[in-house]
Amino acid sequence: MLTDHQKHWGVGQWSTFLVERELPVMPRSKAMLRTLEEQRDGALAARELADIASRDPFLCLRLLRAAEKRRTRKLGHDTTTTLAAVMQLGTDTFRHLLLDSPETDESSPGLSACEGRSVLASQLAVLWSSARADISPEEVGMATLLADTGELMLWFFAPELPQAAVDALASGRAHRSVEAQQMTCGFHFHDLTMRCAEMWALPHLLTELIRGVDNVRANISRLSLDTARHLMAGFDNPALPFDLAEAHKLIPQASLEWLAARMIGLDDERQIGIVIQAQLLLADSGQH
Repeated sequence: MLTDHQKHWGVGQWSTFLVERELPVMPRSKAMLRTLEEQRDGALAARELADIASRDPFLCLRLLRAAEKRRTRKLGHDTTTTLAAVMQLGTDTFRHLLLDSPETDESSPGLSACEGRSVLASQLAVLWSSARADISPEEVGMATLLADTGELMLWFFAPELPQAAVDALASGRAHRSVEAQQMTCGFHFHDLTMRCAEMWALPHLLTELIRGVDNVRANISRLSLDTARHLMAGFDNPALPFDLAEAHKLIPQASLEWLAARMIGLDDERQIGIVIQAQLLLADSGQH
C-alpha cells in the first residue's frame, strides 16, 4: 500500500525510490532454464540463455545492468543485446543471477499484460527491423523490451498507480494512456522509464532508442510498442491497418503482406483484411 506521502510523489521521487529496489524476474524464466537444462542434460549455450532473457524484461534489465558494471571495469564496448550481456557475464554468472533473483507475481493481471506487451513488441521490432538489413535488429528489440520499464516497475512496487490509470481509461475519464497517467499519477510512465535509465547509466544507444529520437530504428521501436498494444486489445482492433501502413512507410522495401505476416497472432484471413485496408490508407495518402 502507498503511504500518504508517496501518493504525492512526482517522477523524480519515484525514480529515486525505484532504482534502489532489487528487480525481480518472471517465474517462468527460472522454469524455462531448469527445463532446458534437463533436456540438454548439461550447461546451455549463451544463445539459449539470451533467448530466455529476451522474453523477460525484468531479467533483461538485471542482466544488462550487471553486464554494464563488468564492462565498465574492463572498458569494453557498450552492451546493447541480450547475447552480448550473457557473453559479458558468462553463462555460470547468468545462471546464478537468474536463480537467485526474487520473482514477480504472475497472477497480477496488470503486470502480466504490461510484461506480455513488452515481449510481443520486442519480437515484432526484431522481425520488422530484419527487413531493413539492420546492423543489429536485436538492439532495437532490446530497447523495445525495456521501453516500458517505468510502468513495469510500478506494477510490481506500487500497483495502485498504474491501476488508477487503467481505471481512468476504462471509465472514459481519459481517452489515451498518457492522459490517464498524467491525470491519476501526475506524470507519464515513459518519463519515469527515461529517468531510471539515466540514473542506471544504461548504454547511450539503448536510451536514445527508448527516448524515441527521430530515426527509423527508434520509430520502428515506437511503432512496435503501439502495434503490440493494439494486437493485445483484439485482432479486430481498427488501429492495426494504420499500424501496418505506418510500418510500410518506415520499411518501404518490405511488402505489406510480409509485414502483416510478422504481426504475431494474426491468422491468414485477418492478415489479408488488414493488408487491404492498409493499401487503401496508403493510396489515400499518395503512397504505394
